[in-house]
Amino acid sequence: MHEITRFMALATVVVLAASFAALSAWNLWFLVGAAVFGALCLLGVHDLMQTRHAITRNYPVVGHLRFLIEALRPEIRQYLLESEHEEVPFSRDKRTIVYQRAKDVEDSRPFGTKLHVYEPGFAWVNHSFQPRHIEDFDFRVQIGGPDCRQPYDASVYNISAMSFGALSANAILALNSGAKTGRFAHDTGEGGISRYHKQGGGDLIYQIGSGYFGCRGEDGRFDPDKFAAQAALPQVKMIEIKLSQGAKPGHGGVLPAAKISPEIAEARGIPMDRDCISPPSHSAFSTPIELCHFIAQLRELSGGKPVGFKLCIGHRREFMCAVKAMLETGITPDFIVIDGAEGGTGAAPQEFANHVGMPLRDGLYFVHNVLRGAGLRDQVKLGASAKLITAFDLAHAYSLGADWCNSARGFMFAVGCIQAQACHTNACPVGVATQDKLRQRALHVETKAERVAHFHRNTLRALSEIVGTAGLGHPNELLPRHFMLRNRRGDMRSGDSIHPWLPEGFLLRNEDVGRGYLRRWNRATSDHFEPMDD
Repeated sequence: MHEITRFMALATVVVLAASFAALSAWNLWFLVGAAVFGALCLLGVHDLMQTRHAITRNYPVVGHLRFLIEALRPEIRQYLLESEHEEVPFSRDKRTIVYQRAKDVEDSRPFGTKLHVYEPGFAWVNHSFQPRHIEDFDFRVQIGGPDCRQPYDASVYNISAMSFGALSANAILALNSGAKTGRFAHDTGEGGISRYHKQGGGDLIYQIGSGYFGCRGEDGRFDPDKFAAQAALPQVKMIEIKLSQGAKPGHGGVLPAAKISPEIAEARGIPMDRDCISPPSHSAFSTPIELCHFIAQLRELSGGKPVGFKLCIGHRREFMCAVKAMLETGITPDFIVIDGAEGGTGAAPQEFANHVGMPLRDGLYFVHNVLRGAGLRDQVKLGASAKLITAFDLAHAYSLGADWCNSARGFMFAVGCIQAQACHTNACPVGVATQDKLRQRALHVETKAERVAHFHRNTLRALSEIVGTAGLGHPNELLPRHFMLRNRRGDMRSGDSIHPWLPEGFLLRNEDVGRGYLRRWNRATSDHFEPMDD
């Protein structure tokens, strides 16, 4: 009986095709029906003959429903089945708050929290008997160490690295125009400075990856003269060396020649007739000492603008190698941006996205304390990026040592991203992550630029309320003790018992504070990065 039902659908369409064909002389609609069911008959015959899909070979015609349902599954789940707090990767609750703030509409909620406040992992801010009202919430931090001649007065919340090519021209223009309106910075991503970055007129953080896009020679290596020309642009406020990114640390990439448009080639400084390769590591340096000298070279070539690097923490000893090189050379970066493993990307191998790199809070806390232990924390500002889109997210990062925060996907939501997760297909339904001219036309630049500015302003307003309710005046005054968290047993723990700020100079004094810091420090060397162990 089961063998018969396997072919029931094919038999049904054959009967219907024959019936409609017999009646087609009576009415045009019968002829249309005959054509439709005739086509399904041909599909069924093809299913029986093909060898690629077992499901359609065993279940001709009806087997295609599996592929249809599979294609619609993300949308069905997102709009009908997903809970308000399920993070895949951003919960509906968090996406909604971005949309509301971007549209400058009411974002208050009725009836109290929907969160389970006694479950492990729940966190909250300690409020004060004397909360403060903060009138000016345009919070700033000055970035630039002792060797910087053009320090940058940055917002504490900026647009994280997203390249032109990964994002559409309209998305880049909307983001940068919004950054100009809101007086905050826009990281170019490693894809270089495009004409749309320049057209927007907003402040730029020029990111230099291993492909040296915009500042590379014919051989793909770093070109000092081309870099100096890019860095001299008034829009460029800081230079960021990308060592790794959270979503795929240590993973290079290839942009096929077929996907290189004239505009992408212009921004990256690459030819259109060959694949564009981003190696996993830099060719301009290979040791901690060389990294420090490269930082000094970029600072000089840029006229003294702030220079730093971005990384996702992997082997902790390797970061300590870089810190030892800073001490030996006297060359320190003006800033370091810590990216978390939960960070986003247009495309990454699943294993990398899920299981490579250290999450943000752990990496940020580690770097902050290593710099304190080496006596360098006052000279180096720390940025944080990875899933930071609400004021509470930002406040928690500041308490762990961040001086400012970046967000990529938060600002993507502000320009209309609906988390369709089709970034790698060139078929983004809202024109954000695509190079398809027709699709990106749907993204209206002026409207979305306004929403970018609204999202930034309203998020900082909400941040000021959190800071004020703790009795403070600036986000950088937040400390671990201002937060409480529930541990695995559900017990209440103070933030400084989980993430204490370690003593200034403890590494220099050879003081063992536990947690493996001194053991790694004593194995670290400025001569090389080669891992011996973690």
